[in-house]
Amino acid sequence: MSHVLIRAADLIVTMDDDRRELAGADLRIRDGIVAEIGPALPAEGAEIVQGAGCLVTPGLVNTHHHLYQSLTRAVPGAQDALLFGWLRTLYPIWARFGPEEMRISALTGLAELALSGCTLSSDHLYLYPNGARLDDTIAAAVDLGLRFHPTRGAMSIGETAGGLPPDSLVEREDAILNDCIRVIDAFHDSNEGAMVRVGVAPCSPFSVSRELMRDAALLARDKGVRLHTHLAENQEDIAYSQEMFGCRPGQYAEDLGWTGADVWHAHCVKLDAREIALFAHSGTGVAHCPCSNCRLGSGIAPVRAMRDAGVRVGLGVDGSASNDSGTLIGEARQAMLLQRVAFGADAMSAREALEIATRGGADVLGRPDCGRLAPGKRADVAIWDMSGIEAAGNWDRAAILLAGPTRVRDLFVEGRQVVRDGQVTTIDLPRVIAAQTRLAQRLAAG
Repeated sequence: MSHVLIRAADLIVTMDDDRRELAGADLRIRDGIVAEIGPALPAEGAEIVQGAGCLVTPGLVNTHHHLYQSLTRAVPGAQDALLFGWLRTLYPIWARFGPEEMRISALTGLAELALSGCTLSSDHLYLYPNGARLDDTIAAAVDLGLRFHPTRGAMSIGETAGGLPPDSLVEREDAILNDCIRVIDAFHDSNEGAMVRVGVAPCSPFSVSRELMRDAALLARDKGVRLHTHLAENQEDIAYSQEMFGCRPGQYAEDLGWTGADVWHAHCVKLDAREIALFAHSGTGVAHCPCSNCRLGSGIAPVRAMRDAGVRVGLGVDGSASNDSGTLIGEARQAMLLQRVAFGADAMSAREALEIATRGGADVLGRPDCGRLAPGKRADVAIWDMSGIEAAGNWDRAAILLAGPTRVRDLFVEGRQVVRDGQVTTIDLPRVIAAQTRLAQRLAAG
């Protein structure tokens, strides 16, 4: 069977258990896995991909996204708002989405991620207007060929019941739980190497009931899938939790069964020392979204303290309406820089940030088969051309986050080439972008 040999890479950063970095080495891809890494491997009839001048890393892992938001970038009225005001501006626009908007926005967002080196992405879809379903985004991921971990989100408390979203975007809680069961049964694959896994993800403490949070946790554990939601994103979030629930978000999560090795929370900008200790002790993961946190003025998440305490941390680009980008390699650089701004120039190295973006994110999503390059691990591989202007003069190839490209030359997912020479190979991207532009213009016209 045909296989691929990446030949003589300048450097392979493996992110394996020993964090090996191999200069001038080869990497063999066969049957969807990394078969072999080492110097001067025999060709054995392989398709040769030249690695000279290149850095090879594991594919990056995105642990939090709202793909549908790629249709609402830089919306006037939302550009300078804090979280709650930003949501109130955008909810009426999102209420006009349907299946086509969900599919095209997912194709656009996933292609943007792929070009930035991402091979595995989560998605948090929590609104389903006009017949839209989680199936629409899963179909997009299958077409593109990215490994996908969609989560069936939900909102059940509308404005008239004291919640933030408009009543038109909320669902009945029994319908939410039934559809969670449907999509898990239809799409979730628990096997090693799975291309699609499904999670359960009520949107946030201010858009669903306490009962739904508890029932969702019970359902997820009965089905053996992971749990995801937003938590402690900004000071408004903290104030809401204290006023409505009489406690901080960490305690609210713990009380309802939302801590544990099968849970990861997005943002966590305002976790205090006790909550960090709780997450570390329970194995609860965090999706750190630095660009979105900057864009919405939410603050700098205490990632250094989380990592030092043993909390599992991955990166998320968040929605393209709050970022307003979906470039994961840029997210990794921003994570590194923010910890340095807050805690000093030695607070986070380029290598640690790259580890968070690869191995760290895979561990948050419960995917030890991904996020590292070692024999037997999945062949999710990013090849970065370091011969261009961005890396000119770079003394340390592994420090790509300090001086290097922001777009991959080649990308393999499960051994299949999704990007070749900087171009997506699996879909007609110009046609998708044209459809995206048409849909965005239609939304803007009201």
